[in-house]
Amino acid sequence: MPRLTRWISSLSIALKHFLFLFIGTLLLYGLLAWLNLKDAEQLFRKQVVSDAEIIIDRTNLYLNAYLDNVQSILLLLSARSDLLDEGKEDEAVKLLRQYAAPNSTLYRTLYLVRTDGKVLSNTQVNFEIMGNPALGSLLEQARSSYGVFITEPYESPLSGRTVAFVLPIAGKDRSFKGMAVVEIDLNKLTGLLATFMNTKNQTFAIVTGKGNAVQSFETSLPLSFYRLLPYHTDVFPPRLDSSFLAEMTNLKTGVSQIDGPTGKLVAVKAGMNRLGWHFIAFYEDSYFYQNITALYRNYGNVALVWVVLLLFGSYLLSRYFAHPIRTLVAKMNRVREVEVLSGITVNRNDEIGKLAKSYNAMMERIQHLVHEIKEAETRKQQYELKMLQSQIAPHFLYNTLACISSLAKQQKTGAVRETIKSLVGLLSFSFDKKSEFVTLEEELEGLRMYVHIQQVRYGDKFAVQLDTEPAALRCVMLKLTLQPLVENAIFHGLAPLKREGTIRIRTKLVRGRLVIIMRDNGAGMDAARLESVFLERRKAPSNKHRFTGIGVMNVHERIRLHYGEPYGLRIFSLPDIGTLIRIELPASLHDDMEAYP
Repeated sequence: MPRLTRWISSLSIALKHFLFLFIGTLLLYGLLAWLNLKDAEQLFRKQVVSDAEIIIDRTNLYLNAYLDNVQSILLLLSARSDLLDEGKEDEAVKLLRQYAAPNSTLYRTLYLVRTDGKVLSNTQVNFEIMGNPALGSLLEQARSSYGVFITEPYESPLSGRTVAFVLPIAGKDRSFKGMAVVEIDLNKLTGLLATFMNTKNQTFAIVTGKGNAVQSFETSLPLSFYRLLPYHTDVFPPRLDSSFLAEMTNLKTGVSQIDGPTGKLVAVKAGMNRLGWHFIAFYEDSYFYQNITALYRNYGNVALVWVVLLLFGSYLLSRYFAHPIRTLVAKMNRVREVEVLSGITVNRNDEIGKLAKSYNAMMERIQHLVHEIKEAETRKQQYELKMLQSQIAPHFLYNTLACISSLAKQQKTGAVRETIKSLVGLLSFSFDKKSEFVTLEEELEGLRMYVHIQQVRYGDKFAVQLDTEPAALRCVMLKLTLQPLVENAIFHGLAPLKREGTIRIRTKLVRGRLVIIMRDNGAGMDAARLESVFLERRKAPSNKHRFTGIGVMNVHERIRLHYGEPYGLRIFSLPDIGTLIRIELPASLHDDMEAYP
């Protein structure tokens, strides 16, 4: 998330504005389109379901009328109970044929069955050849029934897959004489019901209360009518998958979803009709989206036009608004030296023009302030260095002169001469140089004179060892860089010891830098003391015997002030081990001294 925030903040105003418009409008447009399409889909779904309910109502009306027609035939046959008497066989067969002929689209086979098992049919010859084993069980059911009952689907040798309507027939004495049976043609019934539906994207199923499929596989219907439901085609006629049939039977009345062989199906299940059957209409789920394809296409075209207009608007925004700002930024980025500034041409009177004018005035003011600050800083540095150099501690001179007096009393003329020479040379080195910069060789010579004076005072208390590269002696450095550090090592590191100490100074050139390493084996410092050294911040040392008021942090800050952040001091110290100071300076030669004012 922070990375994304940084990336967004780095973008231009025009791009941010474009992204804001694009994403915001896209989300709004997408939400509006999604809601409209969902509403359209729901409306279409409701319309299709409403149409399905109308079709189901019509189908149930048709089935009810079908039942009324069958019941009428059965009632007519039951009114002629005399046809079940002995000797009436021919008349009964003739009457059955008369009833069956005009209703061949509805009924497949009609029977009159006597209590003795004698069967009369409108296709008597076929019956005598093929028989119908289901009639025996139907006769037993009819004995205990008092009205029309409808069987579960079964296979009939004469009618194929069928459902039988059965009515018991009683004689004039109200005794059971037999039954009338009508086996319907399920193939034709399925075909007739299919005419109510669009067989391309929808189909139907009829199930009994016990979960058996009533409809049959009608070969005259297109295969698309059956592809939505899982039929087993390895048998003839094809049968519905038993697990799907069970799931379909358990569907609640109303609208629900079920998995079909081609995907999700929307099922609309009607309540039980007078036949005890449930009519279920099935629709492909994708069917609800087909008729809103045009809406998707329209939204896509509008989105394309919208993107083009947005891109064009973004270009105009960049051209007439962001472009002048980018020009202003480019000119501001080209400013590298504050001393040399080029003004921005102002040819506008709007907010951008006012911004350019304010920028020109601000840069002029900054240039003036920078010059003032630089002059003040230069004067401050000069005054500060002169002040520090002029702060020759009186006790230092007093102790040095006392040492010279002691040497004179001891008749050590040569030592007196050398000590006075070192003192004069040290004072001359501190005051007489016009430039603040000296070579390393000159700095070491001044250090030698200071060390000689201190050795006269302390005797053999300490020794200074030098290890210098000849090439490094010509390098330029700030005057009085080493002397304050050696002085600090003598007073705080070596003087407190009861043993002789050593200060080793090594100089070398490393990758264009002058590296000076000064190490002593004195008292050292703990972490707290070392931290206090870095917090010194130009404060004059409290030791009154110092040569000048230049402290360790004065040296560090002078180096960084003149050469930059990468240079300066690094101090490492351990108690009772000693202190190591690493000084890094640019390796500038004597010929380049003029580069440092």
